[in-house]
Amino acid sequence: MNWLHVGLVSAMIVVGAVSASLGKDASADATMVWTRQLNQQAPLVIGHRGACGYRPEHTLASYELAVDMGADYIEPDLVMTKDRVFIARHENELSQTTDVAAKFPDRRTKKAIDGKEVEGWFSEDFTLAEIKTLRAQSGRPKRSTAWDGAYEIPTFDEVIELAQRNSAETGRAIGIYPETKHPTYFSSIGLPFENLLVETLNRFGYTERTSPVFIQSFETTNLKQLRFMTKVRLVQLFDDFNERPYDLVVAGDPRTYRDLMTPESLKEIATYADGIGPWKRTILIEGEDKKLKPATTLIDDAHAAGLVVHAYTFRDEPDTLAPEYALDPMKEYEQFFALGIDGVFSDFPDTAVRARAKMTGRP
Repeated sequence: MNWLHVGLVSAMIVVGAVSASLGKDASADATMVWTRQLNQQAPLVIGHRGACGYRPEHTLASYELAVDMGADYIEPDLVMTKDRVFIARHENELSQTTDVAAKFPDRRTKKAIDGKEVEGWFSEDFTLAEIKTLRAQSGRPKRSTAWDGAYEIPTFDEVIELAQRNSAETGRAIGIYPETKHPTYFSSIGLPFENLLVETLNRFGYTERTSPVFIQSFETTNLKQLRFMTKVRLVQLFDDFNERPYDLVVAGDPRTYRDLMTPESLKEIATYADGIGPWKRTILIEGEDKKLKPATTLIDDAHAAGLVVHAYTFRDEPDTLAPEYALDPMKEYEQFFALGIDGVFSDFPDTAVRARAKMTGRP
């Protein structure tokens, strides 16, 4: 009996339990959805910024720990330096996650990033040599600062090398899941992402749809450009319903992410992307009383358009969990797995892996 058969039995049991404990949120068709998914593959666990619930985000230590915990993919957000090198940071403004303010106090400045005024220190104003003098620090309140100052800022090349080295050592393919951050802004200052990104992936052998890589973006234009430049899989990210992709803002296109989530729009997205990456609260909406409403049809609509669905962001902290989960993050994963999700971005990949194992029998 292989893991598919074990997982099917486990999934049916858990779907029933989740449905009973959370009402109709798991949907009456959850077993059918989950059975269909099991016939393809178990959900992916994506180490969000590595294992950033335990180590400073976007450090080699964070990515390494995510791999050790069983993550299938590690996620580097990409911004660019002055000398055109990709580094892994969630934002090009560096002061929230590095000690840049202390080391370069005179570099503080103001810029308009995606139409908003931001004050701070920006990756594009530093060379890689200068970036390498910085040390990472925790960027999220209430998380441990014990590792602050221990790690440097990695380049994209270093993240790929880590993934490939671990793939060779573990015998399992460790994928990379880069996100292009603020691509319209970077293009506007003469630092376009697309050619360099494809050149980098090609150099490391990521050239086919089957390569263990997804490129993700909250914008649409750069994904459409990339579709003609590479065969690797692309993912259209979705923010909250009323937010808008910045490239559409610049183009005078009034569409919001809600507009991009309609069945018709999902079919159009499928012409240039292989999946979507929605915020989890666009699948299970939180009401004014903080309780979750019944699931939207987004997962099923995306699947009908031929798109995989990788939702973000799953965390263990009690203040990130809906009341229905009774402070147990496992219940959140179980509910989303029952709804047919294809992958989850998690700050705590060990929890995601345990939940997947419980539901599918797969480590």
